[in-house]
Amino acid sequence: MDAFLGSALLLLIYFTLIFIAAQIMKNNSIVDSFWGPGYLLVAGYTFLVSKNQGPRSVLLTLLVALWALRLFFYITVRNWNKPEDYRYVNMRKRWGKSFPMLKAYANVFLLQGVLNYIVALPIIATNTSDIQNLTPLNYLGLAIWLIGFVFEVVGDSQLKAFKGKTENKGKLMTKGIWKYTRHPNYFGEAAMWWGIFLVSLSRAGNLPYVVSPIVMTLLLLYVSGVPLLERKYAGREDFIAYSKRTNKFFPWFPKKV
Repeated sequence: MDAFLGSALLLLIYFTLIFIAAQIMKNNSIVDSFWGPGYLLVAGYTFLVSKNQGPRSVLLTLLVALWALRLFFYITVRNWNKPEDYRYVNMRKRWGKSFPMLKAYANVFLLQGVLNYIVALPIIATNTSDIQNLTPLNYLGLAIWLIGFVFEVVGDSQLKAFKGKTENKGKLMTKGIWKYTRHPNYFGEAAMWWGIFLVSLSRAGNLPYVVSPIVMTLLLLYVSGVPLLERKYAGREDFIAYSKRTNKFFPWFPKKV
């Protein structure tokens, strides 16, 4: 079976099983934990079925595995024994009482499967490519991925430590790496996918797969990442002051206000 078609079918089965589990648990937000592992599933499958394993496919599969497993454990531990996330609760309210499970399947699980597939295209292309030597461009991609990984890991770690102190309840995290961007973890995730795209580049024909980091960046900037948190704190005086001196996404030195 073609690896692109096989990956699509695998993701359909994967997100359908997660949907079934979510309905049993009455918690659609468990899908957040399995977003990252979906990419690892594609990476592992395409790596194993390929006849062209080499340095580039090994590197890319390892990068995806490291990102996906860290994200899975971070989100799962954070959400353990917690009720359904407010975003999914609000979705249920908007859907009403007519066909709620069908709407959940289409609007949450199938949609995430489609997005997962689009973003995973460079992984599939790399793991099935007959060009496996690493070029300077691929090493540049690795460097960008490492920068993104540092931002995501450090950002999440600093935020967790900050929230773990009772005296910080209700306060904003504005120190450490958060002094340079209001969303270091989201910036880091976007950077990692731009890095993965550059690692995947081996020929001009792969350029259309730039849709992968573009889609991921747009999701983080305008859909599921930055906007939700920005709306949550909108109107607060401390957040207004923070936003005036700190870039929303791309890291830079704080502005003088």
